[in-house]
Amino acid sequence: MVYLSRTLENFFKKAKRQFPVLLLTGPRQVGKTTLLQHVRGDERVYVTLDDPMIRTLAREDPGLFLQRFRPPVLIDEIQYAPELLPFIKIEVDAQRKQGMFWLTGSQQFHLMKGVLESLAGRVGIVNLLGFSRRESIGESGETKPFLPTDDIIKNRLKDEGTLSLKTLYQCIWRGSFPAISIDKAVDRDLFYSSYVQTYLQRDIRDLSRVGDEMAFLRFLRATAARTGQLLNLSDLARDADVAPNTAKSWLSILQASGIVFLLEPYYTNMTKRLVKRPKLYFLDTGLCAYLTEWLSPETLEAGAMSGAVLETWIMAEILKSYWHNGKRPQFYYYRDKDKKEIDLLIVRDGTIYPLEFKKTAAPKKDAIRHFKVLNKLNMPIGPGGVICLAEIFLPLTDNVSCIPVAAL
Repeated sequence: MVYLSRTLENFFKKAKRQFPVLLLTGPRQVGKTTLLQHVRGDERVYVTLDDPMIRTLAREDPGLFLQRFRPPVLIDEIQYAPELLPFIKIEVDAQRKQGMFWLTGSQQFHLMKGVLESLAGRVGIVNLLGFSRRESIGESGETKPFLPTDDIIKNRLKDEGTLSLKTLYQCIWRGSFPAISIDKAVDRDLFYSSYVQTYLQRDIRDLSRVGDEMAFLRFLRATAARTGQLLNLSDLARDADVAPNTAKSWLSILQASGIVFLLEPYYTNMTKRLVKRPKLYFLDTGLCAYLTEWLSPETLEAGAMSGAVLETWIMAEILKSYWHNGKRPQFYYYRDKDKKEIDLLIVRDGTIYPLEFKKTAAPKKDAIRHFKVLNKLNMPIGPGGVICLAEIFLPLTDNVSCIPVAAL
């Protein structure tokens, strides 16, 4: 399979000179190992804990494991042997060198607790998702985190043609996992069927000892059907026919495993009338469309979830532009008791950049009517935008633009 460069490569090459340990986390099959194998160089040993014999050694005799696999080393699937973490700390403290250990992990749920306890101050943590659209078309390069500013938008559009509705929903429907995104010959339904089975059997069983796999699958489908909506745990639990506490626990697992993202509301003591529930987003629209049983891009585009899944795709693309540059973004949505809502607020350096997502090629000024509520927050307001199906980057007002989805 042809290797496509990832935006995160540049950050990883810089970060290895800053931390003795780097941990790359993300869902299964998003390309963590492939990325690190590509940038590790000849001097770094590679070892995977997917191998049962190696995993047994790491668990039962971590000291001997680290004698056998000396740094610089890349240890794949570190969550299978958390017993290694204290010994890695001892090795790091003894040698005090940068770039000693590169680790990957598919389960953040228990892994992160162990890493933060054992390697505090010694580890840089980086997130990877499936391909961003720019990565999938071979434009990973020096892609900056997304902001609705003239320079960033124009730079993203300079070599880019328009993105047709058909092409867009084909991209949304297939999803961003590398195996299915690169090779169009891969059967989409077979891929996601296998992915869900593997996810249920390996990750979820390991994390929470789910006893009723069919109940969890119902919960997974119910969650996918709510992408782009305010989270209501009681309704979600009722539709999945599980207890509210179970729904809360399983949602935490989906979040920690990189399957869903919860967008928190913007809230301060000055804005007590704001809604405080997060919004739920699936991080891969292909998996979301599979779970909600849309059989083709055309039926998805014409169906009841068309707008919600477009919003989900836009949200995921913007999030990738930050995570794949090694940055932790400050993302929020705005919604108050009067139902005035703004889809996304990006906060950078104390400035708020408001964004709306619309499935239209010709947004009106009415689409940004709620932007004015931000004035009461007493914070600088930067350029805003409506990300939509328009073909041309044009101003809507002095400080708000119509932004084509092709800019993502």
